[in-house]
Amino acid sequence: MKISLVGSGRVAFHLAKALLGQGHHIVQVYARDFEKTQKFAEQFQAKACQSLREFQPADLIILAVSDSAIAVLVKQIHELFPETLMVHTSGSTDIEVISQVHEKAGVFYPLQTFSLERDVDWSATPLFVEAVTDTDQELLSDLANSLSGRVYQYTSKQRLTLHLAAVFACNFSNYCFDMAKQVVDKEQVDFSLLYPLILETAKKATENDPKQMQTGPAVRGDQNILAMHQDLLAQANRDDLKQVYQLLSDGIVKRHHSD
Repeated sequence: MKISLVGSGRVAFHLAKALLGQGHHIVQVYARDFEKTQKFAEQFQAKACQSLREFQPADLIILAVSDSAIAVLVKQIHELFPETLMVHTSGSTDIEVISQVHEKAGVFYPLQTFSLERDVDWSATPLFVEAVTDTDQELLSDLANSLSGRVYQYTSKQRLTLHLAAVFACNFSNYCFDMAKQVVDKEQVDFSLLYPLILETAKKATENDPKQMQTGPAVRGDQNILAMHQDLLAQANRDDLKQVYQLLSDGIVKRHHSD
């Protein structure tokens, strides 16, 4: 499939790499920073474009950009290629952001966290596709199946729920790891000592109901330990961490002792 790509960030990079690896052709790339676009395009044997007007016809246009940029780009691309299937890769943006302007609209959303420094296991990454027409739905499903063994046809509302859950499971969890590192760094304690605990916690959460796996002083109702931890944070002048500690502890208590 001949694909035009808009965007040169982390999602665009990993998606282009995966598509190229499966025999698809990234024809051209456009992003705001042309110098960055040139470097990006070189990696995938694609043409770097300074303007969307430089695009040539393709089978599919993928918008791998920030949510706020999608609507503006849709209008610009529709004027140039009104008959080309156009999709975005957002978990939280409704398909209507495209379909209210462009009839051949779709979504191609990978539920994954992307970093330039790490490869992505696409075979295990859930991919969610949505399209206005059955023909385009089938085309996007075939494309998704060329990358992943886990392809789902979800609505925009379902996808938004998943995106919200992903923020809790990924972004907030990672921030908790960051806070943990801040705590131990202050006393020159090796953060890597927590690695087995982090990995076991994630493993239990993916193999069991997370509620049943909850441990710690809050679920036990150990007020002495809770107070000790908060005093320690107060002494370190970390009211920000103390507030998070209190909020999460209260949430655990409410979840497990509200009956």
